[in-house]
Amino acid sequence: MNSTALTANGGDHSNAHQADTSYTDTQILRALELIYDPRSSNEHRQDASQYLEQIKAQDQAPHHGYILAANKSHAPVVRHYGLSLLEDAIRHRWTGYTAKQSHALREWVVKLAQGAAQEDPVFIRNKIAQLWVEIATRSWVLDWMDMDELLVRLWDGSVCQKELVLEVLETLSENSFGKEDTVTALRGNELGKACVEIFTPAEIMIHHFPKRDTSINVRFGGEGWLFRISNLLHWYSQEGQNNPELQTCAVKALSTLKSVVYWIILRAIATTNCIQRIFESLTMSNQAMQLVALEALCALYNRPNYTDDDVRDLVWPLFKHETVNTLKILYQWSVVNADDIDEEKYLLCKKLSEMIHNVGQFLDTKLDVIPQEADLPNFLDLLLRIVQNESLHVSIAVLHLWIQLLDSDSIGDSPPVMSLIGPLLEICSQRLLRYEVLPEDSNVPAILFLKEDIDTIPERHAFLGNYARFCKDIVNCIVQKQPLDAIIHILDQTDQVLHHLYDGEPPMNAQLYSKSSIPALKLDAQFSVIEAGLLGYSRWRAVRRAKKDDTMTAITGPLNNKVQEWCVRLTELRFDDPTILQRVVNLAVEFVESTLKGNAEFVIRVFYFTFDMMKVLKDIPEQPKAFIYNEAVGECRRYCGQQLQRLALREADQLMTVYGDIEATVGQYCQSTNVDQQESDRCISILFVIVQRAANIDQQKREARLEEFIAHVIRTWQDPALSASLSNFAGFRDLLGLSNLQNYLVKRKVNQIEDWAAAPLDDEGKVLRLQIEAARDNLPLRATKTFLGISVERTEPGTPPYQVANALWSKYLPIILPNLLQLISLAHSFSDPASWSELPSELRGIPARVLRDRYWQVGISSGSRDDFYSQIEETKLTMEGLASTIRSSLRMVRETSYRLLYSMSLLGNTLYDYQGLPEPLSRAVFGNASLLTIHQTGMILAGIPPIIYSCPPHARAHFVPPLLIAMFEFLDEKVSSEWDGIEQRKAASGPDDDLVEEMKDEAILRQLTNTCVSFVVRLLEPDPPISSLTSQPSLRSFILTTPYALKPLILFCTHALRMHDSRACGLITRVLRSLLPAFMTLTADAAPVREYLASDVLKACIESLHDPYFVDIQSDLALLIASILAAYAKQTDTPRLILLSLPGMTVQGVDAALGKLLEKADSKRRGAVVLKLLEGLRGVSVSEMGKRPKEARGRSELEKRFVQGSMEGLKGRRGSSPDLRGVADMFA
Repeated sequence: MNSTALTANGGDHSNAHQADTSYTDTQILRALELIYDPRSSNEHRQDASQYLEQIKAQDQAPHHGYILAANKSHAPVVRHYGLSLLEDAIRHRWTGYTAKQSHALREWVVKLAQGAAQEDPVFIRNKIAQLWVEIATRSWVLDWMDMDELLVRLWDGSVCQKELVLEVLETLSENSFGKEDTVTALRGNELGKACVEIFTPAEIMIHHFPKRDTSINVRFGGEGWLFRISNLLHWYSQEGQNNPELQTCAVKALSTLKSVVYWIILRAIATTNCIQRIFESLTMSNQAMQLVALEALCALYNRPNYTDDDVRDLVWPLFKHETVNTLKILYQWSVVNADDIDEEKYLLCKKLSEMIHNVGQFLDTKLDVIPQEADLPNFLDLLLRIVQNESLHVSIAVLHLWIQLLDSDSIGDSPPVMSLIGPLLEICSQRLLRYEVLPEDSNVPAILFLKEDIDTIPERHAFLGNYARFCKDIVNCIVQKQPLDAIIHILDQTDQVLHHLYDGEPPMNAQLYSKSSIPALKLDAQFSVIEAGLLGYSRWRAVRRAKKDDTMTAITGPLNNKVQEWCVRLTELRFDDPTILQRVVNLAVEFVESTLKGNAEFVIRVFYFTFDMMKVLKDIPEQPKAFIYNEAVGECRRYCGQQLQRLALREADQLMTVYGDIEATVGQYCQSTNVDQQESDRCISILFVIVQRAANIDQQKREARLEEFIAHVIRTWQDPALSASLSNFAGFRDLLGLSNLQNYLVKRKVNQIEDWAAAPLDDEGKVLRLQIEAARDNLPLRATKTFLGISVERTEPGTPPYQVANALWSKYLPIILPNLLQLISLAHSFSDPASWSELPSELRGIPARVLRDRYWQVGISSGSRDDFYSQIEETKLTMEGLASTIRSSLRMVRETSYRLLYSMSLLGNTLYDYQGLPEPLSRAVFGNASLLTIHQTGMILAGIPPIIYSCPPHARAHFVPPLLIAMFEFLDEKVSSEWDGIEQRKAASGPDDDLVEEMKDEAILRQLTNTCVSFVVRLLEPDPPISSLTSQPSLRSFILTTPYALKPLILFCTHALRMHDSRACGLITRVLRSLLPAFMTLTADAAPVREYLASDVLKACIESLHDPYFVDIQSDLALLIASILAAYAKQTDTPRLILLSLPGMTVQGVDAALGKLLEKADSKRRGAVVLKLLEGLRGVSVSEMGKRPKEARGRSELEKRFVQGSMEGLKGRRGSSPDLRGVADMFA
């Protein structure tokens, strides 16, 4: 660059130079006019844009920028372009400037700031502030030592200059302690220390850091910015409330405080009266001020590590009577109506709730520090009011707080808390309604608010799941405090619900039946309260037993009697609604397994009650045009069978006392005309499991009886005809009743039928459909799954039931396994076009249409899930129904076979020591799987990984590698090709294309991708520390020391880095980082893997870093790149050569970056080094191009946690300090 171009007050001012500059400025103005003139042609506009971009590359660009920006006679767009020229020079060429040039740039920016005036557009003033920050992050504390003085001088100017100073301070604070800013990260703690210095009053710094280095002085004046901002707010509260300019400035001051309070020394907040100023803002009528004030308080009270003095200074004022009343008034004012939501007030209400949640946690952790005169009853009443808010989003934070308070040793049993458990129990009972099943157009206030708060269905369901969990936790806590009174109250409350269940409801109509009717939802909610109470009662008993409390029988005796009496009355009730009946059965079984566990009389009563309900349901005739009702009856009938199995599994000894009666009852039921073989097997499995699990049975009789139960199943597997049918595809096709399928499709000319759902089946098609269903039911798969599955369920190696199961099934595995593997292989081969050779060429596309699954995708598919299944039922006797029957048969074969393999894996060595199994198993599952759909591939991933996890260490060497290799070679090819197809379809799609199917396919592909990645994480996640104490090596250790098994995993990981799924890519970067240390050793086995990681993986990371799609996870990618370079740069020159091959890289720049990476530095700084080095190659999101880098108001961290699927570890959590190991460490 020509140095004269950056001379502020001198240099070459020859006429020629001035003329050239003037000419360029004129050309810039002309180009801008062309761009913004609506009459300009696109060609002229593009030429002008190219010219303006070329100007940025000129040495004189910063000078042009300053001249244009400083001239206030120019239009704002001209001045903004001038500022962008300065920005480009600072951001991209700063390191190439001499000290004189960088000083000139800084002077220009300072002059622009000093010239800022109220009449300047806000975006111009903000841009100037941004330029100030850009320079500060590069030179403050290095060669710019008077910045604080310049800011103070500017502060003494106009109101708009105060705003500009506040913008600078806020952005510096965020960059230094919050945002992932590359330039700031490269400076380490330097900027953070300087921010602490200039914000904090001098006396506080001296007190807290008396030995800090003061040789470099960056501050001006002793008061610090915290004090100045506090004074500004006080001035506003006294004199400026009617001044709009000062009002905007006050809001900016609060916003700056918000960015500071989560890292500043807490004592500094107290001594500068910031808390008082923020509270004053809450009492003002300006909603913008109130909201930012609440956000500042949320940030402040979410900080960890409050000392007792900090609590007295900053927390105690919130519990004063006057303050609580003020908060109550503010809350009451902020409550909005669900039918007419005032967005600003509603946002303020949510933020107030979050702030109260943060403050309320101190009642658990620091109650002993809060003075006695604190108005706790009034504060707790405010908590109750917030929980009662009709908006679940408003109430959830305080609902979560109540769990912490009720469970607290310090305040949980206090009179103010205990006085409110009645209303709390009431509101939690009401809120356990399953809101997610209510219709979208429901006028329930909670639903109206929820639609306003959360856009996506999955997040909405996750939020409601967390809310329900919190309500149950509160019921649980209340019962633990007062078990007798609480349980009796809950049961009495349930009686009222049962007695008035159908009040105001029309009689049940099968044709209009809904599983989510209001009576069913009310009963479900109340039963959920009972279940939460039972859990609390169980925990109360466990605690008392641990303490050897002899007095507990005075409560448990009467309470157990009361519960049993109530349950007996419940089982005597009769309900016509199958959904309600299913819930009653569920609750009765829950009582058996909790409060009344071991009560033989009650166990038998519930068993017969459940069996009677199953018999009643069996006799209900199918209703015409009532699919949902008929489905609910069938579902409840199956559920009763499952609960009978559950009772048999857990209460076998009690049921054995009446085994003869049970056997007779089961036998009579199975002989009924409307009980098919599948249901008969499920019923017989009840007898099977009682015989297997009961203790007092002669072993020989046990074994003989179990053999009798499964004899008909084993005979089917032993039938030579089955093996013959499975020896080739034609035989398998006949076995499934599909021998005539291809001829029928040709005869019906299905290729000429556009809508199969509208094409009814003829008589031949109906017969074919029945043949397929009959053939499916004749296969031994379902029966084997029933008996094998229940024999290994809830068994532990070494226990008698486990030994019985092994002894029974070990002799039959050699009979079952060969045919089972053939079934899987042949079912997969149905997707191969070669298997449909009898179809003429014009029907070659029909197999894909036949085998394409129909599925309902939440948030994408139109209509409800029930609507979807109703449509399937309505089209049962159409061509689409026939195709559905075919898919159902094949799906049953595949998924039941996978499940059988998993059940076999629970037999341990019986499966894993089976000689010669891994290779045939791998071929069967993956050999013909490449043509399966994405959805079908997902089923493989649901069934096969558990078999790998369960493999005993001694069997891994021969069992795991063949399976892993085949699996990841298949997944790599499948998932990569599907992503390629998605991207190609997106590129080729037009505006009129129907995107619903494409969206469904992409959603399923994302699920599959994330399932694959989760599998990789499970295989390769670092071993927990405790594993070093065990004698058995982990699965991760085995894979890392088996190169040929590791290879396909790493290949998949490399390709996953490029798949357009941010979550999957982010997880893979962490997995790969964890692998790097394992291959730093100088061994022959490590070298090839190390070279691959240092080349192919590094290249994939750089490519993704360049891809705009991955803009949100660039920090993860950069950290992986940095980790590869730091780990392997000394052992191989490959990473360095790859970097040098990139455009724009220099030897000096690459070597300097490698030098920094090889130093001991934290991960944030290493990532920043890579981001800076590859800045020119990094992708930029289209939506972010041209935007000012300022975060929009989004969800807080607490809100984000509430919409996550898991709330594990949330209880009692506060926010964490900035990633700088605390402010104190900066000055150590």
